[in-house]
Amino acid sequence: MQQPAGFWVRLGASILDSLIIGIILALLAFLVYGDITRAGEGSALDALSFLYSLLLPVFWRGYVIGKKLMGIRIVKVSGEDVTIVNMLLRLVVAGIVYVLTIGIGVIVSAFMVGLRDDKRAIHDLIAGTQVIHDGEG
Repeated sequence: MQQPAGFWVRLGASILDSLIIGIILALLAFLVYGDITRAGEGSALDALSFLYSLLLPVFWRGYVIGKKLMGIRIVKVSGEDVTIVNMLLRLVVAGIVYVLTIGIGVIVSAFMVGLRDDKRAIHDLIAGTQVIHDGEG
């Protein structure tokens, strides 16, 4: 079994990813709209951000930029690479759960990653995934 990634490394990867993608989207917003403050508006940039989170892990063996930099990746519980179905479940269905619980699900997930032996959050359980150390470092 590969070593599951814990709370702090996952949080670090998420922060890095948000910063990097945020900068890229702000630059795109500037190029498209002439104003970086429009990057946060519901727009094509939101769709790009969603597609990044959905498709990059499928085509890049479970990595997004932040996870790659932190040496962790998303895999199926079996250890196989994730599929588009896994990522849809992880992003869309889990996102709906988090919205319906008014954010309480996010807090519960953070505790799950911090306390469970397998370090799986709600979205991991829904999608049949886990976040592991990539073993390349």
